[in-house]
Amino acid sequence: MINYLDEAQELFEYTRDLRRDFHRHPEIGFKEIRTANIVANELTNMGLDVKTGVGQTGVVALLEGKTPGPVVLVRFDMDALPIQEETGAEYASVNKGVMHACGHDGHVAIGLTVARILYKHRVEFNGTVKLVFQPAEEGLGGAERMISDGVLHSPQPDVVLALHVWNEKPVGWIGIVPGPVMAAADTFTVMITGKGGHGAVPNLCNDPILAASQVINLLQGIVSRNVSPLRSAVVTVASIRGGEAFNVIPSEVEFKGTIRTFEPAIRDLVIKRFHQIVENVSSAMECESKIDIRLITPAVINHPDITNRVQQVAGSLLANDQLDFKTITMGSEDMAFMMQQISGCYFFIGSANKDKELDASHHHPKFDFDESILPTAVGLMVASTMEFLDN
Repeated sequence: MINYLDEAQELFEYTRDLRRDFHRHPEIGFKEIRTANIVANELTNMGLDVKTGVGQTGVVALLEGKTPGPVVLVRFDMDALPIQEETGAEYASVNKGVMHACGHDGHVAIGLTVARILYKHRVEFNGTVKLVFQPAEEGLGGAERMISDGVLHSPQPDVVLALHVWNEKPVGWIGIVPGPVMAAADTFTVMITGKGGHGAVPNLCNDPILAASQVINLLQGIVSRNVSPLRSAVVTVASIRGGEAFNVIPSEVEFKGTIRTFEPAIRDLVIKRFHQIVENVSSAMECESKIDIRLITPAVINHPDITNRVQQVAGSLLANDQLDFKTITMGSEDMAFMMQQISGCYFFIGSANKDKELDASHHHPKFDFDESILPTAVGLMVASTMEFLDN
């Protein structure tokens, strides 16, 4: 096997400089205009067939081998988050209130470097690489928008691959897990309506704050008492709003949160119990309730055979003690929509370095990662892509 890690290392400065430029100029979902333009220009300058505006701001390029063959889609997300950066890095965001707090800046730079290396080796394989740079991964529906615009057709992929730099694990760790690897994510909004009034005479009111507090407490029992200890689920209430004065019982309370599951049957169970608790407790407290639960993304499920081949590729490139074939996460990813239609593998590259104070969690104002992992990510993605082409 060609040592793609060495080739990736030779391009380290190119990857790092791109990553820092993207980090300095972050753009939130469906507004990745500057990012998409840079991506399109880089790919066009390589001589690739490039299409822009896919899924509004997405970019797709086709890299043809010497003859027709398998089609491998490799996907890299581009969007940033509405967070004020607090890293103090020399390449910190210049866009107020927006930062790359999840590593997508790294993903775009990795994707462009992958394209360069694969282009160099294009006469050595039969088939097509479909390079997809996706907008709006952060819960805004970017993958679905690209699918609607035909990203999974003309040509249709045989395999899809994606990766994520992962600050939950240290540099040197690689996670490649068959089966469910990231959770399905639902959001919920609950409005409980009662009868407001003076805080001095609560007996004349139907207190929605009291009802909401009882509901929230009981919702925590879904996971601990309804879901089997051998299964996984999360029910998190992350926001609650109701009332503004110290002596006024409000007429309504709203709370929001998320549900995370891996299995459809467990999701159905959690949602069923959620409705029962909210509706019945509210009714018992003489209040009314309104529930809005929306699926953000299904679970990311890696195809066992494809994942096994990526594991073997990783084993030939990296030390075995770096590889983790078991760890999964309750985080979510809209790559799941593509992987519902085309089998694939989604893997993780450990990127935290505590000694360098680069270990803040994803979506944190101080998030940053150790850039030394960029060549590893590039090399593993190139080698994995080549594994599924005829070469």
